[in-house]
Amino acid sequence: MKIHEYQGKALLRDYDMPVPRGEIAASPLEARRVAETLGGARWAVKAQIHAGGRGKGGGIRLATNLSEVEEIAAQLLGHRLVTPQTGPEGQEVHRLLVEEGCEIAQELYCSLLVDRAMGQPLVMLSAAGGMDIEEVAAATPDKIFREHIDVLIGLASYQARRLVLRLEGNSEAHKTLPPLLQQLYTFFRDQDCSLLEINPLVITTAGAPVALDVKLQLDDNALFRHQNLAALRDPAEEEPLEVEAAKYRLNYIKLSGNVGCIVNGAGLAMATMDIVKLAGAAPANFLDVGGGANPEMVENAFRILMSDPDVRAVLINVFGGILRCDVFAQGVLQAVTTVNVQVPIVVRMEGTNVEVGQRLLAESGLNFVVAHNLEDAAQKVVQALRHQGVNHEHSRG
Repeated sequence: MKIHEYQGKALLRDYDMPVPRGEIAASPLEARRVAETLGGARWAVKAQIHAGGRGKGGGIRLATNLSEVEEIAAQLLGHRLVTPQTGPEGQEVHRLLVEEGCEIAQELYCSLLVDRAMGQPLVMLSAAGGMDIEEVAAATPDKIFREHIDVLIGLASYQARRLVLRLEGNSEAHKTLPPLLQQLYTFFRDQDCSLLEINPLVITTAGAPVALDVKLQLDDNALFRHQNLAALRDPAEEEPLEVEAAKYRLNYIKLSGNVGCIVNGAGLAMATMDIVKLAGAAPANFLDVGGGANPEMVENAFRILMSDPDVRAVLINVFGGILRCDVFAQGVLQAVTTVNVQVPIVVRMEGTNVEVGQRLLAESGLNFVVAHNLEDAAQKVVQALRHQGVNHEHSRG
């Protein structure tokens, strides 16, 4: 689960970590009042959206007087901000973070995440902080220093010192960085984060480290331990169909293709999307109805798929174990008649009561295309797209 920068900074502040003073604003006048309350002669006005690259997209701007704060706020609020991570459609800005200015002597990059390959948390630190960190990672990855963390020990003092000693420069402020890195890991562990990125982590002209920008993602599977964090979710920043699917306990992620996929089991769903791509089409979604799906869940799955105007064909791929094929077939029939599905439907079923399920579909009088295996299913979906005249090879993946 992603949360906004201002929410992440509030959580860091609870751990006594250095973040700039600032407040949220939802109108130009409110932004001006926040800046006036903060005082000083310079402020940062920052669009709050769930996407990185805001600086390059013009979503982070500096103001040197109150009128300029109000003017920038008017330009950002209610407008769609396009960044390298939003796609060309951008995201609408509903609120701003107005912060006090900061005199920067050095910019660093710092992040903590889970290295899935190693099965350990990983801390990264680099002197090449700022907006171009992606280019640094691609062109000169040796400039980003890494330490894996033993979860039984935590980030050891010698590891934190070793990271800092590899940084360029010999600032006295670097003495404060090792304990700060350890404190950041404690926060990362306590809050069940999947990502904590501070870019930039700056050293001010006074020699103090400050987390100038914070990107925080929380592990959804651990939210039962953090009811206060679950309340930070912002549905307005999420894909509407994904929010709708969550209401019905459906695991749905919208993609940019034209083949709607309904599958039971996450691994099978991934394999289904892969074979659709290999066949020359592109999946419109990841949708796992789970092993315990009932007809109502299947109906809701179809309704969500049909709400996506890009879906031009549906591929159903089910392995009947806990979810019997005949029960799933009943749900499909109920869904197709209730939702009034108008696109071709390719069905591949295997497992418990598969013959009964196939008979129910065959005797329904509805236009289903039955596939005998996964490869056959993918080929028949592509044929269905061709029959409609859809240029599937140029579908966005």
